Amino acid sequence: MKQVVQNYKSGELALLDVPVPGCKPGGVLVRSAYSLISTGTELMKVSEAGMSMLGKARSRPDQVAKVMQSVATNGVPATYRKVMGKLDSWTPLGYSLCGVVEQVGSGIDDVKVGDVVACAGNEHALHAELNWVPKNLYTPVPDGLAPRHAAFGTVGSIALQGVRRGESQLGDVALVIGLGLIGQLVVQLLAASGVRVVGVDPDPARCELAARLGAAACGDPASAAVEAAVAELTGGHGVDQVYLAAGGDSNQPVELAVRLSRDRGRVVDIGKCRLDLPWNAYYMKELDVRFSRSYGPGRYDPEYELEGRDYPIGYVRWTERRNLACFLDLHARGRIDVEPLISHIADFDDAVETYQRLKDGDLKAVAVLFRYPGHTEHTAEAQAPEVAVPEVRRGGAVSTRNRSATAPVRLAFVGAGNYATSMLLPHLARRDGVELSTVVTTTALSGVNAQRKFGFTAASTDLDAALGDPSVDAVFVVTRHSSHAELTRKALLAGKAVFVEKPLALDQGELAGVLAAVEESGNDRLQVGFNRRFAPLLQEARKRFGARSGPASLRYLINAGRLDNGSWYLQQNTEGSRFAGEGGHFIDTASWLLGADPVSVYAVATSGNEDLQVVLRYPDGSTATLSYVTTGSSDFPKETLDLIADGKVLRLDDFVRASVHGRKRWNSPRLAKARDKGQRAELDAFLTAVRTGGPMPVPLESLVATTAATFAVRAALAAGAPVTLAAAR
Repeated sequence: MKQVVQNYKSGELALLDVPVPGCKPGGVLVRSAYSLISTGTELMKVSEAGMSMLGKARSRPDQVAKVMQSVATNGVPATYRKVMGKLDSWTPLGYSLCGVVEQVGSGIDDVKVGDVVACAGNEHALHAELNWVPKNLYTPVPDGLAPRHAAFGTVGSIALQGVRRGESQLGDVALVIGLGLIGQLVVQLLAASGVRVVGVDPDPARCELAARLGAAACGDPASAAVEAAVAELTGGHGVDQVYLAAGGDSNQPVELAVRLSRDRGRVVDIGKCRLDLPWNAYYMKELDVRFSRSYGPGRYDPEYELEGRDYPIGYVRWTERRNLACFLDLHARGRIDVEPLISHIADFDDAVETYQRLKDGDLKAVAVLFRYPGHTEHTAEAQAPEVAVPEVRRGGAVSTRNRSATAPVRLAFVGAGNYATSMLLPHLARRDGVELSTVVTTTALSGVNAQRKFGFTAASTDLDAALGDPSVDAVFVVTRHSSHAELTRKALLAGKAVFVEKPLALDQGELAGVLAAVEESGNDRLQVGFNRRFAPLLQEARKRFGARSGPASLRYLINAGRLDNGSWYLQQNTEGSRFAGEGGHFIDTASWLLGADPVSVYAVATSGNEDLQVVLRYPDGSTATLSYVTTGSSDFPKETLDLIADGKVLRLDDFVRASVHGRKRWNSPRLAKARDKGQRAELDAFLTAVRTGGPMPVPLESLVATTAATFAVRAALAAGAPVTLAAAR
């Protein structure tokens, strides 16, 4: 097998062929899928190895002291031979990985061959194709967590132990100094704990990243903005905890810590920085200085790490292994997110070159992963490589009521909530050629209110009676998301044309049920409420943009805003996620503008899955990036879109103004009236199709592809990798 090693005397790095370790009792043999380079600890070790002997001595005075003791005990010649022998040897690198159990040693009963585990330890979770890992240094990976994310388990445990040492409480304010890999994780863990965080780092990019991941404010250590943010958040008292996650020889971190701490605050050292404490300043504030020792209790205890002797949970709640499991659980539940930290993924065969690029500064990175060969069946990409786009199969011709093209279109509404009564029914009430026949609701009073306001002939709570009414031409399904698919299925089987608000379905099973009804009945008369493609302003802008010859880039920002507490949209267990409910709107708009359905989907989310970045790829190489955010300002427009191709740019500003830039420039007049997002035009197209028997406004195949793409967003978030949209086999 291959393993990354370094000669500490010469600094040489190599990828060596070494024997496979044996599977000893009390542990498991793990084949690596991903291992993480600690860009702090490991690069420091790599850099030290490249120093002169004098430089090495200066960087490790603790080791020099040991050498001097050995000289006093064993003499110079023996000590020299011992030191040179140790320096001129290959030493391993790495301490955080995820892999697959290949062999189980005796005494192990919590995992089996084939299980995915996260592993820790600078002697057991090495950058190697195979590692033997003792019981207390591995933990099973939760279902749905991508292996490349689980590879962060060890560094996540280091950050988690540091946060535990700080004993933060809800409402605290913390300062994190150093926003490298550990610092970024500390920021997320604190934010997930209800702590407001101020981050400090001289690198603006790292500050920006920490702000995206939950920090309330970030800045350069010399910036007055940091002190101002601390003063504002703490009322001038200073932060409750300081977490030192920085490295280097500067004493600036400990000096900044005391300056911005409150009286009797806590300072937790997680990284390896200079600790020349200003005695008077620390004394006057009576600061509690604490050290966080690596992954947690059990670290450096051979009986715990090597012999598997656990500490009773009643005495030691959070051990090394329990910290590891806790971090993975937090990630699996969306409380933290390591995906934005991944700067680069390198093939394991390129390990030496990758280290050299990091050392030389050619590769700027927060986190770098090695991806190992031969494990595609276990990697994140293989856990959810595809989402099927079901084939639309139409059965025999549906028997529908013979109707005159001049007769009014009779409509039944199932549901009369806010959207139906504000966005659909006002366009239909008292419209020529339309008759509102029956409104069906679960509560009698809501139906009566809709009947009185919009002129329905009848109000009812009996769905079957409405579907069985032969005079009804079309049924509108405007209910909660969880009922859309089943109601649509029933209406199709009843031979009705159906207009269903988005989403059509919340999962593959629901979508399959709808398509089975189409096949059984032969009735494909279906429209989903994807109205934006019908917006007059966007229609005109697309016409002005014209045809394109090359691939396009589309950027769509949806500033969705936060929902009010109590909104049924928040009932994700029954109604699906917010994006599952309305994301089809934006995917459909992008696909219509690009003239095709997507072939792959990639998605990442911020901590807590509040904000999404979705990248859609299309057959001709075009891409669409949807930024679905809930944390923006309500003063900013809700939807902005840019389409770029062939030297032209189409710009849409919240359905109020549009422009096209190219050889000929076009600017729309600013709309004086309310935004028109296409509801009226969509209803016109649907009613025309019902009245004339012509094709539905959007092909059913496109509706299905868009719905499948929303499923793929969920799958991509779980897998941490692009998901292919493939025809069902």
